[in-house]
Amino acid sequence: MMTENEYPILEFDDAKTATLNPTNFAAKPFDTNKMIITFFPEVLEKLEAEGKISLERTIGGENVVYVYRFANSDVLITLGFVGCPSCGGNLDLFSSMGITKVMFCGGGGVLDRDIAVGQILVVEGAIRDEGFSYHYIKPSKYICTDPKVTDKITGYLSEKSVPYIKGLTWTTDAVFRETADRIAKRKSEGAKIVEMEQAGCIAVAKFRGFDYGALIYGGDDVSGEEWDKRGWRSRKGIRYDLVMLCKSLVEII
Repeated sequence: MMTENEYPILEFDDAKTATLNPTNFAAKPFDTNKMIITFFPEVLEKLEAEGKISLERTIGGENVVYVYRFANSDVLITLGFVGCPSCGGNLDLFSSMGITKVMFCGGGGVLDRDIAVGQILVVEGAIRDEGFSYHYIKPSKYICTDPKVTDKITGYLSEKSVPYIKGLTWTTDAVFRETADRIAKRKSEGAKIVEMEQAGCIAVAKFRGFDYGALIYGGDDVSGEEWDKRGWRSRKGIRYDLVMLCKSLVEII
């Protein structure tokens, strides 16, 4: 049933099927249910060069998706697309092909300069400052990950003595509209990092009913008067280790 509102983005339809569904595009199901989505293309290149992953499948279209498999493993890995519509839309497609356990790893802008470059944030939820998630989950300021999945992630990190913080992200569609006042407000509402995918990915996981977890590492600093990129894209060791950490985590969530 659709609830109406003066503003279209606040109207919500809880119907489980639409005129066009991911099953209309899905290829044959994967023979595994585990996947990592990463935003680190150089890590995929390194893993392929080392013989640790190989191309599993190409999903055609205007934006071709390449899915790889780890050697001697049932874990798949693919490169995420920027923004909720692309990344979340692909996640919905993967779900229709049998993926039920997903770990996401990427980077985001810190809202507190005390969060160091490379500091891992275990995502507990997101502030929904975008549009995509509102087509999957009824309107709300926050959307939360499954606490059971989050507990498994933090339990593993603690067991392996991997430092982390946990908390909220701020998901926005508009990278060039992160104004000083908006940054201050989102920080006051609990967000630690700003990024562009989490609200949408969490919404898809909730709507389709599968396990989803995310690790975001502290990247550039948007908390000051001027943007500080902090060389975050060059931290190749951190990024490689984060992907391999997610490989272990997707096995246990």
